[in-house]
Amino acid sequence: MNLRIEAADPLGADALALLAEAAAEARQRYPEFFGPAAPPPTNAPLQPRAAFLLAWVDAVAVGCGALRPLDATTAELKRMFVRRGARRRGVARALVTALLARARDLDYAAVRLETGNRQPEAIALYEGCGFARIAPFGVYVGDPTSVCFELRLARA
Repeated sequence: MNLRIEAADPLGADALALLAEAAAEARQRYPEFFGPAAPPPTNAPLQPRAAFLLAWVDAVAVGCGALRPLDATTAELKRMFVRRGARRRGVARALVTALLARARDLDYAAVRLETGNRQPEAIALYEGCGFARIAPFGVYVGDPTSVCFELRLARA
């Protein structure tokens, strides 16, 4: 497998195609949260101290992930998704590793994330990458489907 991970525009065609696939999968796992008239999701433009990465196998975008600042010392890992055909091949772990390296480069002390309680694969990935469960934070407080994690980053 010829895997490469690169910074990308979150509003680019490949990023939006992956986001649409991720949204379709979320609707299957959590149908009670999505009405038939729900608008399609979109990515926000990149902001300072943020990152958006695409994972490529050969010339095909197969995964994505993002960092966005929560505050001066903490980033949130968002938009993690790998296409079904590319799963169980190390793509998600490579994306998380690259995003954590980017968080260190951006001088964050911690990275937090939220995933759903019906996503055991994601939970296992994050635990395997060293994240520890924490209480829900921000908009996830009070959401019974949210499972939140944090990883403290070693500073150089």
